Amino acid sequence: MSIIIKPIISEKANYLQDLRGAYSFLVQPKANKIQIRKAVEAMYGVKVTDVRTMIYAPKVSSKNTKKGLQVGKTNKLKKAVVSLAGGEVIDIFATN
Repeated sequence: MSIIIKPIISEKANYLQDLRGAYSFLVQPKANKIQIRKAVEAMYGVKVTDVRTMIYAPKVSSKNTKKGLQVGKTNKLKKAVVSLAGGEVIDIFATN
């Protein structure tokens, strides 16, 4: 089971890449910062200087249907923002 699920590609993530050299990833919710650092360094061959994480709670939604009230929820997500050493770059679109 991989620690890194997928890179996040959004306007804010691209802005952080250009401005600070920080890359965003969706990671396993139980992964800690040390595991995330080692996974990024092993996968992309770069030197990680800082890892910041944030956990997003599941979102609950409900709707009324013919069968009554239907309740559902999304999964819990964990996002990691990884800062690299000066001059290092990750090519997210490269095929491995």
